[in-house]
Amino acid sequence: MSAFADIPFEKYHGTGNDFLVIDAETYVPDRRGLAARECNREAGVGADGVLYLALEDQYSPPRVIMTLVQPDGGTAPMCGNGARVAGQWAMERTGSDEVMIDTQSGTRHASREGDRIAVEMGVPTFQPRGIPATADGPLLETEIAGLEVSVVNTGVPHAVAFVENVPDEFVDTDALEAGVDRLDAVDLDAVAKPVRHADIFPLGTNVVLASPNDQGGFDQRTFERGVEGETDACGTGAVAIAAVARRLGMAESDEPVPISPIGGDLEITFDGERATLIGPVVHEFDGTVKSTHFSFEP
Repeated sequence: MSAFADIPFEKYHGTGNDFLVIDAETYVPDRRGLAARECNREAGVGADGVLYLALEDQYSPPRVIMTLVQPDGGTAPMCGNGARVAGQWAMERTGSDEVMIDTQSGTRHASREGDRIAVEMGVPTFQPRGIPATADGPLLETEIAGLEVSVVNTGVPHAVAFVENVPDEFVDTDALEAGVDRLDAVDLDAVAKPVRHADIFPLGTNVVLASPNDQGGFDQRTFERGVEGETDACGTGAVAIAAVARRLGMAESDEPVPISPIGGDLEITFDGERATLIGPVVHEFDGTVKSTHFSFEP
């Protein structure tokens, strides 16, 4: 296959967190370049990342190897909604209701629960070495770059802030007066970027805003490292909110935690300290990409 041949993809999303899925056996001469180009929502297909999936159906349950290339050309060791997409993709091909997903953060078990996909996310860590962060102990309700955050790694690092702690200078007061919820009135780029690039995080961090809602859970907005902007959902970020809320006594330790990002509803459950992320996955369309354009079939 030449560098200019058609590259087939499938487009999926999990609660609005969307991905181009490419079979890992497909020859892609420049994975970084393809992600940078085709994730662009104006010039390309538009996505939060490209998932390269390799199915190993000789195992029971089947296994799928997942590699996520982000729009900035880097790879993310874990992606919760991406893992749920990988699980759905593998289940469609094998007829199995459970699969094992190999990620750079470890192997995760995924299963079908009605019309939702659940993926085990492991044990969130608050220890600085595992985030990583240059600190002597856990960073809980700590001011970093002007924002009070609690920091946790749920496969990737997250700095979680509750919206009532966002300084007023980052909130559109006119929007508040017009009835817009405070979470939606925050200038996420402005408040998140200094935290995302703070020196305390040698590899950077994702930044998550959370707001308690009437369903007993939390609404979510996320600035994603690697996307370098807001995404409609972030699975590891949803787990981060739930983990921080439990740690701070804002959520019951033995009850599911509903999380509502922009793109839909997720649920986080815990078995002891081990988290599971549950939510829907949608197959949108199939298509092909070349060096400068794409086509698709609904």
